[in-house]
Amino acid sequence: MKTTEETPRHKYVMLIDDVELDNFINEKMIKTYLFSKDVYVTTSATGALEFLNNLSISSAEFPDICPEVIFIDLNMPVMDGFHFIHTFRKITEKRVKKPKLVVLTSSAAPTDRKKTEDISSEITFLVKPLTKEMLQTLA
Repeated sequence: MKTTEETPRHKYVMLIDDVELDNFINEKMIKTYLFSKDVYVTTSATGALEFLNNLSISSAEFPDICPEVIFIDLNMPVMDGFHFIHTFRKITEKRVKKPKLVVLTSSAAPTDRKKTEDISSEITFLVKPLTKEMLQTLA
């Protein structure tokens, strides 16, 4: 008897959150609900930028292994989510294929949502915890 496995919607996504437990839970949600096959996980925005930069420099297959969606927390030490978004957008502005940015934060503050919308209407703003329904609504 042959079983068919459902294919995840994305090949790679990235989680950037300084809380390791949140990363663990969100990674399980992403894989369980077939949002992505593989998840790059990091606890710092600077580490994420370094990783993405190294990926693009060292790999001719960058578009194939680049995350299609990046989930970013806003409130992190050293470099917050807004700083990451601004820096990331600068380094990817000339790329044809850009990852979708998703703010995934515990902040329900209207000012954070507004600030995100002011940066770009293409950034999705979600309030933790990540749910199956949230993943289903993401393009």
